[in-house]
Amino acid sequence: MPRFIRARFLLPMSDALGRDQRIEDGYAVWDGDTLIEVGAYSAEVGERLVRVLGPALEVVGPATVQRGVSDVSALVRHEGVLMPGFVKAHGHDHEPPIIGLVKDVALTGWLDGVVNPFTGFMKEEQGRLCDLLGRTPQSVAYLKARVDDLYYGITTSMVHHCNHSKYFADDLVAAAEQAGTRMIVAVGGQDRHYASDLLDTVDGALARLDDYRERHGHKARVTIIPGPDQLFSNGPEMMTALKAWAREHGTLLHFHSSEEKATTAWFRETYGVTPIAYAHGLGILDSRTVIAHQVHSTDEDLDILAKTGAKIVHNPLANTILGSGMPPVVEMLERGIPVAISTDGSGSADNQNILAAARLASQYQKARYSRADYLPAQRVLEMITVEAARILDVAAGSLEPGRPADLVVVATDTPNMTPTRVTNVVENLVWASDGSEVRVVVGGGEVLRQGATFHTLDVARILADVSTLSAEFDAWRVTAPIVRGTGANA
Repeated sequence: MPRFIRARFLLPMSDALGRDQRIEDGYAVWDGDTLIEVGAYSAEVGERLVRVLGPALEVVGPATVQRGVSDVSALVRHEGVLMPGFVKAHGHDHEPPIIGLVKDVALTGWLDGVVNPFTGFMKEEQGRLCDLLGRTPQSVAYLKARVDDLYYGITTSMVHHCNHSKYFADDLVAAAEQAGTRMIVAVGGQDRHYASDLLDTVDGALARLDDYRERHGHKARVTIIPGPDQLFSNGPEMMTALKAWAREHGTLLHFHSSEEKATTAWFRETYGVTPIAYAHGLGILDSRTVIAHQVHSTDEDLDILAKTGAKIVHNPLANTILGSGMPPVVEMLERGIPVAISTDGSGSADNQNILAAARLASQYQKARYSRADYLPAQRVLEMITVEAARILDVAAGSLEPGRPADLVVVATDTPNMTPTRVTNVVENLVWASDGSEVRVVVGGGEVLRQGATFHTLDVARILADVSTLSAEFDAWRVTAPIVRGTGANA
């Protein structure tokens, strides 16, 4: 059944229609999960839609979906921006229950202080927690991550599924399917310089990938790829084997690199080369390699990245909170290195406000170089929509006929977004929004959220469960053994 939505502004973010096109009074029509019309609304368009599709047409309004249309007055207009759903190119769905815990420490101290203990706690205490919660603790964390994404308008995400969570990808996929979002699952792994109970063998890591791919690889909105966590925690045999698996199965390879200053320096002292030079020497960098962070880069690193076609996901919220630093995004872009902006996990970023991430990315580069013209609003908005989708090689991030119906409406009638006009709508999204203005979310053609109503998720129960899980972990970690063994803490 065809569906229709209309808003005061339309930003297609489309190469076919123009990435920078701003349309006043725009609409979209889709059938199933595929867009069939996107453009400027007019009385003539409305009359045609009523005449041709009227009895079958469903109109997505602010709170309801009206089935069957006999008059153009039913084609209601949202006071907001109709645009593609946001694309989160790097995140961790196990982190929502640890928001606010173990702050004011650097990366490896944070990993040892809360991330590895928390994922280990869920694994070790799973039986008791299942009885308490009525479902696995992992599913509680992953469902809360889906709530967070829909709250901020994220319809596509690449989840770097690391630590003890790598054993529970089935729960992660189930959460994505329930929510209705598209997900790339980068299955984590490590074989050195990490907590001992997390270390893998090459054969074990490959078997885990094969198992997950067999169970989930056929699903239209789920993709399984290798995600070997950090370069410092995976040796050459592991990295080359996982890249070979990715090439054999036509997938991306995703990992962290050069995120934190001390760890990057420790890597150079340990291996004699930078992490990027190490990866290049292994032959694992190409246009199907997506690297999270890459904060600390030498000129040689940037030359390698540009030459190989590897892509970068910048996470400014986490990079600043953890004191990791900020990557040379401007230099990367000037060298032709593709860069997306993302949020990282909730434990380090403390939220999934991807518009805030775009704003911070721009602010930092403007201030760093004293150049107000660096990373304008249009550019960073592309880096969380169409450019992020291109980096992930998914058909998302733009609105045009034939593309998936993944879209959002962001309100423009809130105090902070007033006045918004077609001449400043992009700028207001980046500079004036606080991220809470998302009003409608559509994923795969299905209406997932309207206002405060989440149609696919029981938000009240999820919030209650994640609060219980967080409290249980807080009590458990008082007497839990201290974890050491990550990177520079090894």
